[in-house]
Amino acid sequence: MKVKVNRNIIWSKVFFDQLVSIGVKYACISPGSRSTSLTYVLSKNKKIKSFVHIDERSSAFFALGLAKASGKPVIVVTTSGTAVAELYPAIIEAYQQRAPLIICTADRPPELIGSGANQTINQYNLFANHIRWFRDLGLPAISEIGLNHLQKIAFEAYQVSLIEDKGPVHLNFPFRKPLEPESYTDVVNKKILSIKPINFLSKKTHSSNHNFNSRLINKISDDLIKFENGLIIVGPMEYNRKALDGIKKLSGLLNYPVIADGLSQLRFSVKKNEKNIIANFNSLLKSENFKQAFEPEIILQFGRTPTSAVIEEFIAETNADRYLVNSFGDRFDPAGNAKAILSVEPEVFCEMITEKLKHKKIFRRSSNYIKSFIKADTICEKIKHGFINQSGFPNEAALISLITHALPSGSNLFIGNSLPVRDLDNFVSKNSKKITFHFNRGASGIDGITSTALGVASLKTSTILITGDLSFLHDLSALITMNKYDIKFVIIVINNDGGGIFASLPIANKVKGFKEYFLTPHNMDLKEITNSFGIDYQLITNPKKFNKALSEMTIKNLPLVLEIKTDAQKAVIQREKYFSEVKKKLNKEFSK
Repeated sequence: MKVKVNRNIIWSKVFFDQLVSIGVKYACISPGSRSTSLTYVLSKNKKIKSFVHIDERSSAFFALGLAKASGKPVIVVTTSGTAVAELYPAIIEAYQQRAPLIICTADRPPELIGSGANQTINQYNLFANHIRWFRDLGLPAISEIGLNHLQKIAFEAYQVSLIEDKGPVHLNFPFRKPLEPESYTDVVNKKILSIKPINFLSKKTHSSNHNFNSRLINKISDDLIKFENGLIIVGPMEYNRKALDGIKKLSGLLNYPVIADGLSQLRFSVKKNEKNIIANFNSLLKSENFKQAFEPEIILQFGRTPTSAVIEEFIAETNADRYLVNSFGDRFDPAGNAKAILSVEPEVFCEMITEKLKHKKIFRRSSNYIKSFIKADTICEKIKHGFINQSGFPNEAALISLITHALPSGSNLFIGNSLPVRDLDNFVSKNSKKITFHFNRGASGIDGITSTALGVASLKTSTILITGDLSFLHDLSALITMNKYDIKFVIIVINNDGGGIFASLPIANKVKGFKEYFLTPHNMDLKEITNSFGIDYQLITNPKKFNKALSEMTIKNLPLVLEIKTDAQKAVIQREKYFSEVKKKLNKEFSK
């Protein structure tokens, strides 16, 4: 029996049905004409939860948040032309973070490319420098062979995005008009409509666990036995309980300090006996006496490049043998002096090394090296607590520490870039509470932060974002999504009226017009802006309001923006005072 069909609709349906069959659950869509078929099919698929965004840039960042929260690939659909280019910032971030996105861009047919047709650009592999895999699907081929080939492409896109080379993949869909479901293009055998997703048997897996030689593992384990003065540095990491437990176990066996970045997930859920975890290494490095006295012989580094520029400088200067360990063997090595980069899951590496060390019957007493690190960390903690408790409100540097202290266990905290992440790294102490951190430390830009955090919050309850005012203003269209989908989410905006981070740079005192060209004060009324989107707003002006707002924000469970106004210049002085005190005390304690 013959039936009339629209080939673009059939093509889109077969593609998305295949993705759904292997586990895709979420899609982010921005409206457009050329993407009609893709959008229509997704709107009819009850197995995919679709979020519709008027802003393509915000849509892609929201999808990034969904991918981070779910751990699965998320579909992003957009129309042709410059709408496609709007996705690029989020694609760069996803590429750098290895977050799985399946980017589906509608395109004009080949004959219109370069013809001057409206909303038409060259979209072929547009994201080439920041994409893990690309396919141009060509015009729809409504035949059993053509549709089976499309299903294989859908499966491969999923496999690459999630497993083989984790990160964003790009599929370009050229379509000729007509695009609507009841505008028929073909008469086909009805059998073609009953095509089912193929149950592909995956033959490819991520082979990181085997991408190293046993000689290297043996050498590392021998060196770990030989060198008593070693460090384990853990940079920003997505939450992975097995990896964290493995790192702690290895640290206990070796008696090495664990340098815990603020985003390492290691400063929370800390037990009383886990004293090897060091939260103040940035501060310790301010003391030349300490740095010189406790130079490591070997370093194991997990996670991304550390947040701290001071630690990066330390890594660049050290003569220690340094080994990087991460799932895909990514080069988190700005200093360029790593001895080797191991492509292996951190938990697998820790398990292998631990077994080898136990087999060789390592027994290491608590050394002066680890005791000195713990002692120095304790000194910094005392100075820090005094700094936080004695400073007036609001002390910009202390705010994130106060917020994390007030949050209930089980919270999800998204940390914005620029000053928030640095104040987290410098001033947040170890804590027994379970708080999971989320972040955009791929390219570390301030754009798309709110949208990404919203994506996380749409799947994870008790999610809070701490962000700066410029970052907040960069991504205002996210508030439309926040209101539209009634996402229970709290945004805490630390407002120093511009680029306050630049006030701490050497250039602050050397450039005429510094305020105009670098600080860029905006003087915007965040209350009026927030209320215009239908979101509740509170201005926090004193400690009483601060404590009340923090205690109520998770109870009320409302979309909410809290603003705390700070003085960037005063904050610079406060931070300098803290580090000066640390340097003085540590130099005295560890004087020769």
